Amino acid sequence: MATLIKTEEEQMLADSARGFLDEKSPVSHLRKLRDAGKTHDPALWKEMAEMGWAGIVIPEEQGGVDMGMSAACILAEEMGKTLAVSPFLSSSVMAATALKQVADSRALDALSKIASGELTYALAMDEKRKFAPEAVETEARADGNGFRISGTKTFVVDGGFADRLLVLAKTDGGMTLFDIPADRAGIEKTERSMVDSRDAAKIVFTDVEATGEDVLGQVDDAMSVLKPALEAGQAALAAEMIGLSAGAFGMTTDYLKERKQFGQLIGTFQALQHRAAHLWCEMEVTASAIAHAGRQLDEDPANAGLAVSLAKARAAETAKLAVIEGVQMHGGIGMTDAFDMGFFMKRARASIEWLGDYGYHAAQVASLRGF
Repeated sequence: MATLIKTEEEQMLADSARGFLDEKSPVSHLRKLRDAGKTHDPALWKEMAEMGWAGIVIPEEQGGVDMGMSAACILAEEMGKTLAVSPFLSSSVMAATALKQVADSRALDALSKIASGELTYALAMDEKRKFAPEAVETEARADGNGFRISGTKTFVVDGGFADRLLVLAKTDGGMTLFDIPADRAGIEKTERSMVDSRDAAKIVFTDVEATGEDVLGQVDDAMSVLKPALEAGQAALAAEMIGLSAGAFGMTTDYLKERKQFGQLIGTFQALQHRAAHLWCEMEVTASAIAHAGRQLDEDPANAGLAVSLAKARAAETAKLAVIEGVQMHGGIGMTDAFDMGFFMKRARASIEWLGDYGYHAAQVASLRGF
């Protein structure tokens, strides 16, 4: 079982990330973006790329730092603590992992541009109310030597501003993943702000032309490329969720130490102490599961599915508990928009659904364990 102990290099990464995010992207920065009607901050992402974060899983030959998924999860966790908004999960984790599965000259060029911050991606996959990769109805019908893609993607996180899209579509013999520019003719995007003030676009594809060169991997075999990318994204998202849990927990315990009722600090009330201790225990177990998932993805990615689903399922329940307890222990102020706890609750709600909720991953764990 993985422990929470980081290597010296990982601890240095976490410390530098913490300092940068506290200064450049505190929760107040998210509030300013929301109030200005913005869902992302290109300048912040440029700074992250300059620090090497955009290339965290990308080989050094393509300009990355190649520190692996454990390091990517560390960065995601630190981002979660301040609710930083960036295309990190979409581009630097999922798209980069997918492109690494192919590693032809075109994919290698894209990896270099992701690492430099020049290129951003979004995954155009979800069509239903719940995460269901096998339920894709978007079609890529054969048209001469290429394809014509038609269909609607309803939940494309970062899709409103991404430069390129990884599009999952049905083909004659299965499913195929396409890598196409987001401004190609026939693509209509509707940008929408999610409840947590991040971008999630609705994208309609109407007879969008795609050639054989646009296929990422092999025709009819999308999951060979997509499955590793999804698992990487799920693990990193779980890490972001334990980060937001820690952020909410920190706010809550600070409040317990300063708020008085009947002349006493509420942190001295045994019932609240028990609830805080229970949440801390849940966070520790979940953090260990996430650390294990990151190690598995680095050491044995072909068999990391169980660890990843366990991490995402636990992260969903832990984040939900953290924000509910945070709101309740703060009392009336916890329900107001003027207080930051609401931002943590909204991020938790959106993150629970993205890339599979608790029910989806619990079913995956059960299936992988033979039930």
